[in-house]
Amino acid sequence: MNGIIIKGIGGFYYVRSADKTVYECRARGVFRKDGITPMIGDRVEIDAEGKTGSIVRIAERKNSLIRPPVANIDALVIVAAAASPSPSLFLIDKMILNAEINGIEPIICINKTDLADGRDIEDIYKSASYRVFRISVKDNVGIDDILPVFKDKVTAFSGLSGVGKSSLLNRVAGINTQTGGVSEKIQCGKNTTRHVELFELKDGGYVLDTPGFSSFEPENIDALDLWRYFPEMADAGDKCRFRGCSHINEPDCAVKALLQSGAIRESRYESYKEIYEILKNKKGWTRK
Repeated sequence: MNGIIIKGIGGFYYVRSADKTVYECRARGVFRKDGITPMIGDRVEIDAEGKTGSIVRIAERKNSLIRPPVANIDALVIVAAAASPSPSLFLIDKMILNAEINGIEPIICINKTDLADGRDIEDIYKSASYRVFRISVKDNVGIDDILPVFKDKVTAFSGLSGVGKSSLLNRVAGINTQTGGVSEKIQCGKNTTRHVELFELKDGGYVLDTPGFSSFEPENIDALDLWRYFPEMADAGDKCRFRGCSHINEPDCAVKALLQSGAIRESRYESYKEIYEILKNKKGWTRK
């Protein structure tokens, strides 16, 4: 029978079938021989007897992430706090890039609008053509607006600890995962999620709880192609005076012209430059 891996612990994979039965499965040795590890979100075929079985086939993945190790994600909800902890726009931009590279729709969710309105963050990302939601899980504000995002999709949550990922997940999925507050001294959240798990939604789709924020360093992308993953640069990146323009130091740069006009926000451009340097300094990179 066919199903989806919803959880993996200690070498066991829990597969939910179409009739909503969950089977505890091991992966057949052939996967280990071929260097394939099943991932949460994999669509699989299992051979089961009773409530236990074996994974015999893994369907082709539309995408996969290393941290957390999950597959077949449709959307990534990047949760940031309007305040406490203070938002890091660079980290948001790195998570957006991670989604863009993997063909996942990034969606920005600004929580804790009971502490600050978050309109400055909303303005930055709406101007880059991303969907943005401002909510307060504490005051139950804006939750109904974001619910349609999850219908019939596999949606992952990402963001710094303490921004309210687990609290939002609890509200969306009707579950009760552990949540943690924010230290007054260091303004940093305590990670409370211990493993990766898919939760099925009553109206269709799954949401994915992840074990806190892990930093993403871009891979499998050339520095000179970076601009293609910034939507606000997409119409200008190949219209510069010089072929292979880095959009940093060259004259007559169409991207910098958009920056000067305000069409590209300063924080987004600063993130672009910082990520460009990371990519440029990767071992083996040479300018085309």
